[in-house]
Amino acid sequence: MWALLAGAMLALGTQGADAQTLKAVKDRGTLNCGVSQGIPGFSANDGGKWSGFDVDFCRAVAAAVLNDPAKVTFVPLNAEERFTGLQSGKVDILSRNSTWTLERETTYKLLFGPITYYDGQGFMVRGARNLTSALELDGAKVCVQAGTTAASYATDYFKANNMKVELITLPTVQELVKAYEDGRCDTLTTDVSQLYALRTGLAKPVDHIVLPDVITKEPLGPVVRQGDDEWFNVVKWTHFVMLNGEELGVSSLSLPDALKSEKPDVKRLVGNDGDFGTPLGLTKDFAVRIIRAVGNYGEVFERNVGTGSKLAIPRGVNQLWSAGGIQYAPPVR
Repeated sequence: MWALLAGAMLALGTQGADAQTLKAVKDRGTLNCGVSQGIPGFSANDGGKWSGFDVDFCRAVAAAVLNDPAKVTFVPLNAEERFTGLQSGKVDILSRNSTWTLERETTYKLLFGPITYYDGQGFMVRGARNLTSALELDGAKVCVQAGTTAASYATDYFKANNMKVELITLPTVQELVKAYEDGRCDTLTTDVSQLYALRTGLAKPVDHIVLPDVITKEPLGPVVRQGDDEWFNVVKWTHFVMLNGEELGVSSLSLPDALKSEKPDVKRLVGNDGDFGTPLGLTKDFAVRIIRAVGNYGEVFERNVGTGSKLAIPRGVNQLWSAGGIQYAPPVR
């Protein structure tokens, strides 16, 4: 019996050890990144040129692993195929608006990485309705995307507040927006970040408002397969060095000065004191590669979705912990 148990444990250990995504990416020379089918500010494709917050994270990983942020093949996946696409090996990492839940990790045998964007579900309506709260949506026709948690959360919210609702479920974001514009529904619900993004694509964005109510916790971040701790660590520390970079004032612009800095924390971050990259399967200057390629966390946020972008989303809880937010990274040491 013990021999059988030992054999089973050894088999499980071997299965995990064989899952070497980092080596596969290095050998292939490109990172296969699963993204959304198009959300302005997060992952948008303009004539074959991808841009956005989630896109930049994949470029950061490619810079860390391959020293080239351009060595990424972006694979657009809809909500229903995103997890199976990762599970099957179609992509190496999923970087799109996917909420971290217990059920998803256990059902699909996945690991959600660090939370790169703290979000929550909200509602968008036409400003002409003069609504100020989601509590005024009794009897609303609400459009929601299939294959997401938004439908069940919306149902729970309306039930808890004794309001009637007609949910209109559609398979893609594009169909969701069209139904809203055509008047098939009077309300659109999804993550607040996505509502801001979708609003930019409407005929008259100023005619639509995102209500202040946030009804859920939606922790968003990159996702990888279970059984590959080495790759999981690479993904985690890609985000963490970007946060540490912002906290320490190391940006794409200040990097030359950071490389000459005598500050202990900065020297460790840029690889001038100790070697923290090699144990990850990377180079000692992997943080420099990342920040040079895409910038620190604050740069990526502001460029793509911040107040200076078309989306104009306030940092809010996505500020660093030292600035009143909850973005917090372990130190490089």
